[in-house]
Amino acid sequence: MTDIPIGPQPSLGKGKGFALVPHPDFPSSAITAINVTAERNGGSLRFWFKLVGDIDQVSLPGRFPDCIRTDGLWEHTCFEAFVRVQGKPGYSELNYAPSDQWAAYSFDGYRKGMRNLESPDGEPFVQFGYRGAEDDWHAWEFQTVEAFEQHADWELNLTAIIEAKDGTKSYWALAHAPGPPDFHNRDCFTARLAAPSGA
Repeated sequence: MTDIPIGPQPSLGKGKGFALVPHPDFPSSAITAINVTAERNGGSLRFWFKLVGDIDQVSLPGRFPDCIRTDGLWEHTCFEAFVRVQGKPGYSELNYAPSDQWAAYSFDGYRKGMRNLESPDGEPFVQFGYRGAEDDWHAWEFQTVEAFEQHADWELNLTAIIEAKDGTKSYWALAHAPGPPDFHNRDCFTARLAAPSGA
């Protein structure tokens, strides 16, 4: 796959903007805001994550030369999206790391039946390009292949794990349920992306 073109501004003209909030028990020592733009195109998704704050204090892994599928990305700085067809118990989890590593999983229900989510054509599930940086922000853009149900409305939870250079981690999401961070909790799927008109 070809990387998404790099540029100073996101190319998501029809995208919806969302603000992530940190889990109250895990405040960030480096980041003050994370904004996400999400756009669906048929059965694919595109995301633009923008981190604002003291970027020099964020632990960012070095980039790999190729898009590599890798488990355990959530253990370090990682951007995620959880996607479910509205009204259905199953959902998908997408992980993207600044290293250009990625992962994609399917679940039959809440943390049940976990398995790798495969792309229809066997190619890497994710294509992405680094977007840019300024003194107080860093941003990345990602796009999935056509693998989701095109004719249904989707519910999303958009999330991020930010590891600071002091070793602390903050957990960001659209919403947090009571208790420890749990991005899989259904109550956190607060974003809606409607099926394209005429689909």
